Amino acid sequence: MRFGLLGTGPWAQNTHGPALAAHKDVQLTGVWGRRSDAAAQLAGDLGTRAYDDVDALLTDCDAVAVALPPDVQAPLAVRAAEAGCHLLLDKPVATTPGAARQVTAAAESAGVASVVFFTLRFSEPTAAWIAEQAAAGPWLTGRADWLSPVFGGADSPYTASPWRREKGALWDVGPHALSVLLPVLGDVEDLDAVRAARGHGDTVHVILRHTGGASSTCALSHSVPPAAAGVTAEVRGAAGTATLPQREESPVDALMRAVDALTESARTGEAHACDVRFAQRVTEILTATEAALP
Repeated sequence: MRFGLLGTGPWAQNTHGPALAAHKDVQLTGVWGRRSDAAAQLAGDLGTRAYDDVDALLTDCDAVAVALPPDVQAPLAVRAAEAGCHLLLDKPVATTPGAARQVTAAAESAGVASVVFFTLRFSEPTAAWIAEQAAAGPWLTGRADWLSPVFGGADSPYTASPWRREKGALWDVGPHALSVLLPVLGDVEDLDAVRAARGHGDTVHVILRHTGGASSTCALSHSVPPAAAGVTAEVRGAAGTATLPQREESPVDALMRAVDALTESARTGEAHACDVRFAQRVTEILTATEAALP
């Protein structure tokens, strides 16, 4: 499958680019970025060419992988779908329900496959754990906490990210928490019933009620010190307690699995569980959470 890479930042440099360049079933056609010098540098590093015109790259590709801020990603995803390109997008797909719906509508109208890269859903052993707990249920309660030091003193390439500074952990790591809870506990029952509170820095605490009757909580932050950072998820029910294992693979390995999933969806016509419709629902839940904050 001929892929174009949209984006030149740290995520494109460290994850998307290396995964696409190394994948045996991918031809990396080219790179486009909002800064032509950065696109040229990354394209050279990956052994491909830089494009100044994004539409020219879309014409030359079967699929695109997008590593851009969500509100830049969404309209480009619409353009890519309209050009007939399958979509490998990043989370969140957009930060407004309207923009997310436009991506979904474009993909469905064009008949293209889509996969949104929720890292834990494509990493091992976390992906297997999520599938096992989804089948095991029913569960009564769950939690998913993603506490990051990106703004809390870590030496991170994402600390200076303008969109992360603006939207905070709710929008950056909230999708990861939801990607664990929703397949296991079910969809959020009532968006108007979502409850949320603010904590230190950009920390947000969330309470959700799920369609299967379970409830869950999330603690999301980029403002903890490095010593307090960590990712935790668990569910509890009649079977006892199940705890999310630690991710053992690099994001590059996980993204290569996402490429496999997109290729399979394009081949079979069967929607993937992490397609743009799922990502749209995540955006709707995060929007309801933001509205519930005092």
